[in-house]
Amino acid sequence: MSDRIRIAIPGKEQNTFNYIDALTRLGAEAVCITTPDIDPACYDGMLIPGGGDISPEFYGEKMNGSEDPEREFDLRQMAAFSGFLQAQKPILGICRGIQVLNVCLGGSLIQDLNSKERHSRMGGNDDRIHPCHAVRGSVMERLYGESFMTNSAHHQAVKVLGKGLKITLTSFDGTVEAVEHTELPILGVQWHPERMCFKLKRNDGSVDGKEILQAFLDLCARKSCR
Repeated sequence: MSDRIRIAIPGKEQNTFNYIDALTRLGAEAVCITTPDIDPACYDGMLIPGGGDISPEFYGEKMNGSEDPEREFDLRQMAAFSGFLQAQKPILGICRGIQVLNVCLGGSLIQDLNSKERHSRMGGNDDRIHPCHAVRGSVMERLYGESFMTNSAHHQAVKVLGKGLKITLTSFDGTVEAVEHTELPILGVQWHPERMCFKLKRNDGSVDGKEILQAFLDLCARKSCR
């Protein structure tokens, strides 16, 4: 058996290249899963990638700013989350991923941020950047310090927190930028670390995304029974 950490990514092949590239450069084996069933026993952890909006029906709301949800895709990722949650395997949610794990844990989303012009991507598909403030003692503060710059490419965000989650990072306007579970190995970030490392590392004062990806892999290694 390989000693490499194996990470499942429930997503679409055309949207997971940057995640796979970054995790591979960090020594892991990352696999994009496009089928409904994922066996958590075959992986050390799961990364839920970015993507489109979740159908608001899953948090008890009607459409009010959400854009083109894909219900079957939502169900597939939620089923994957449920399986890894039950197995108590580490989970990292990125952008849409933090929203998926929040909804799966009973939370809800802001469907369209009032300040979305400061969070959504700029022309030419370039991410915006903005300052964030970390909660003392959190993973975010340990990795990056109390205040730092992240990238940003979203128009939705966490509204009501899911069960067991705590906010560990907020942006300039109070938007939730990261969460941690109080008991389980679950992390979520609203930004895109895979677009802030290695060949995609930015030169604008924002942090190096490989630090949170490495922290996730380290968590997977500690929890692995191999």
